[in-house]
Parts: sequence; C-alpha cells; structure tokens
Amino acid sequence: MLDLSDRCSERRARGERSQHGRCFTSVQIIGKSLPERSLITEDMATKPFSPNEVQRIIQTLHRPAVFLNMTDDWPGRDWTLEHLAICLGEKSVYFRIGKRDEGHGPLFETQCSYVEATLAEFLCWTKGKSDSSVGPFSSYPLSEYWAYADYKYIVLLFQEKATMFKDVVWSDFGYSGRDGRESTLWIGTNGANTPCHLDTYGYNLVFQIQGRKRWHLFPPDDADCLYPTRIPYEESSVFSRVSIIKPDLCQFPAFRRARAHVATLQPGQVLFVPRHWWHYVESVDPVTVSVNSWMDMEIDDEARVGEALTKIVVSALKTTASLDNKDNWLNPTEEGISSHDENIKCLNLAVKALMDKRSTQAEDSSEFAGRSGSAALKRDAAGRLKTKATDPVPPFPLPFGPHLIPVTCDGDCCQKQTASSLKETLLSKDNAHFSTPNRTEPQPTDTHQQGEAASISEELKENDRRNGEKYGSISTNDVLDCLLHPDVISLVTQLMIDRQRELDPK
Repeated sequence: MLDLSDRCSERRARGERSQHGRCFTSVQIIGKSLPERSLITEDMATKPFSPNEVQRIIQTLHRPAVFLNMTDDWPGRDWTLEHLAICLGEKSVYFRIGKRDEGHGPLFETQCSYVEATLAEFLCWTKGKSDSSVGPFSSYPLSEYWAYADYKYIVLLFQEKATMFKDVVWSDFGYSGRDGRESTLWIGTNGANTPCHLDTYGYNLVFQIQGRKRWHLFPPDDADCLYPTRIPYEESSVFSRVSIIKPDLCQFPAFRRARAHVATLQPGQVLFVPRHWWHYVESVDPVTVSVNSWMDMEIDDEARVGEALTKIVVSALKTTASLDNKDNWLNPTEEGISSHDENIKCLNLAVKALMDKRSTQAEDSSEFAGRSGSAALKRDAAGRLKTKATDPVPPFPLPFGPHLIPVTCDGDCCQKQTASSLKETLLSKDNAHFSTPNRTEPQPTDTHQQGEAASISEELKENDRRNGEKYGSISTNDVLDCLLHPDVISLVTQLMIDRQRELDPK
C-alpha cells in the first residue's frame, strides 16, 4: 500500500525514458500497529537477513510483505525533503497536481495539472507559505490540492552527483551491484496518490524514507473485481476503473469481492510487491519520500510480447477518427504516439528475443541431459527454467516475525464484504433480479435490516437507471476493455508464441 505505482516498463527499469529519526515502529497492518521495537542498535554489525536469505524469502513469497531493520545503515535514510532540496539546488522537477476529495472516479494522470518547480519551492509550499517563495505552487492552495513528484529516475535526477547512487544499497537484498542508479524517487504531500493498477513486468521493492504511505494491494485473481482498463494507455500499466477509496458500487458491484491487503509503510521499511499484484498508494503524512526499484524476471520476456500486442491494438483503435475518440487517452509518461510500422517492429523484436532465449535454454537443457541423463524442461511459477525435475525443492519456512511482516487481507474489509453479501447478490449484473420484472426482495426481520433493505432498494433503483442509460452505447474504450483484458492478452500472446514456434525451422 505504498505509492509505488509502481509502473514497471523496461525503459523505466533501466532509466532510459520517459535528517531522519531512527524509527523502528513496525508496519501497520489492517489499521493496527504492532508494538514499537528498537531491535537494531548502532553497534550491531549484522542485519536480520543476509542477501542470500532475502533472495530465498522473495523467491518463496507469493504475497506482499514488509522488511524491517534492513536499511538502518543506508545513507539513503538521510534523503529527507530538506536534504534533497539542498542537493538539487535550482534543478527543477515536474509535479503532478490533484484536487483533494474530487468525485468517485480514479484521478488518472491525464486529468491532473502539472507544474515545474524546484524542491525548495515545494518545501516552502508544504510549510504553508503562499508568497513568491513557492513559485508556481502559488496558484494551488495546499488545503485544496496535493502535489506529487513521481517516477523521477535517480540516474537522471542526480547525474551530476553520481556518488548519491551508492546511498541506496539494494545489494543488501541480494542484488549485487544494484543501487540508486536503477531506482526511482517519489516525493509528495498527504493525499498524493497513484491510481490502482498492476505492473506487467517484474516485481517491486519500495524503500520508505520520510513520512508514511498507505498501500492497498489486491491479488492477481481479483482482476475482474477491479475492472481493468488500458485507457489511459501506458506501457506496462493496467489500470483499474475503480476509485479504491470512494468506489462507486452501483457501477462496479464486483469490487465488493476484492480482497484488500492494507499496510502503512513507515520510514526505514521496505515493501515487497509480488508480480501482478494490484496496488493503490496514498501519502498519509504532510511530506513523503520513497525510492523503489523494479526487478526483472525471466517471464517478463513473454509479458513484453503481450505489451507490444496491446500497444498495436490501442494505437489502431484510438488514432482512428470517431465521435468518441476525443478523450485524452495517452498517459503523460508516454513519449508520443508510435506509427503502426513502429509498433509491428517492436512486436517482432519482442517475439524474436523470447524465441532466441527459449532456444538457448533448450540447448543448455539438452546439453545437461546428455551429461546427466534425462532432464524435464519445466518452468517454475516465476518463469525460471528448471532442468532437474527430479530434485526436490527443499521446504523453506518463511521467517515471519519482528523483521518480516506479511501484509494480510484487511479484516475490516472482509467483514464488510460478508455483511454486504445480500446487497451484492441483489446488485449483481448477472443475477436473475435484473431480468425479472416483478422481483421480490428478502423481507427484513428487524429495524436494522429494514434500514439495510431500504438502502438496497435505493441502490437497485439507481443501478437500474444507470444500466438503462448504458444500453446501446458501447464506446471504443469499452471495446478495448474487452479486447485488452489481461486474460485475453495472455491467451493471444500464447497463441502467437505457439504459432511462431511451429514456424521456426529450428
């Protein structure tokens, strides 16, 4: 539940385009804080987990978790807003500006305002100043707007101060030689948020430095509850049409079944976001600073084929002149609209890279089999090739405890879902109530249920009204939502790969 929006395209991961208090409070899970622990002291020479142990944990985890006491000696812990403002001086960055408490829909980046300002001006604005010291923020009262400097590639931001790259020590997590150069910086005010989305590539590690961020995470299986869309289009990001904080349950009734895993990330903690987990992130303190890094996986080669297919379809349909193609469909993070020939070329390159890698892996496996007998060509859940199918995988008990906290399903959320099961049944689009002219509703047995029944009745009427308005008005975006549903793209990608394998003379 952090703000990591974590958008994880290949170009972003490589950065090519597009004084703290030692706080050891544990991560807040489901709105409750575990007791404060001062588990690490300045003279302790070891961390709770070695780099190899962290790697084993990450490879075993299938749900989000928070690492504690792993970053206490990182120089990056000093990257407060004040410190960064001094480091960057007069260098300007772009801030995304959003209106607080606006509507029931997600505030996508295409709907925000943007200003270019220094961190010193932003710092003055966060302190409540409204004079010339705040620069372009003077047009945006702090009480009405939030601001977010998101997706700032550290390799570009500090290219004149390359020594700062070493302040972020991802090698402690088992990524030898990886530091801030491959990371992204996020700076915002309370209320700043990233719309709910999933990243099609890799998994995510988020290092919280200043302030707290609340993460709302949903498992990949909840995709249909989150109403996925590729509009606005951004490579590697599948957005949700639902406003997570203020959901319109008449328009998106299946969201009641979504299993929210909620955690508030504290300074010094690191959040692990598994592959394809949906997440909505919001800043909850006056100033927040965090750094993230997207970690590549072998299975990303197949995902890049799917992304290339997606771009072809989106570009073809959205650049076609029509009455409903007047929306701002391209995310500001994209560099422009590519031609169809360019998109086809990218698809061919993605397919070729995948086929070449699989061919190399098959040859390596065959050579191994020749030396050691038979070896089955299988892949694990992360897409890694396994050549020794007969070797059992030793069990690895996850060391949950004071240094590793699992992010669990929000109990309050689950309770609300149970309490609203009747309402969900009545409001479901697929329920027979919608096709029965004289539907009957369960009769209430007490005053509380009478009130609930009245509320349900009103929602039913409103839902009928909205559905009536929608009939016969299928838009280009509606077509895209169906064609580019993650399950559809996955199927088409596999069909294309299988077809290429059949055509491959090798």
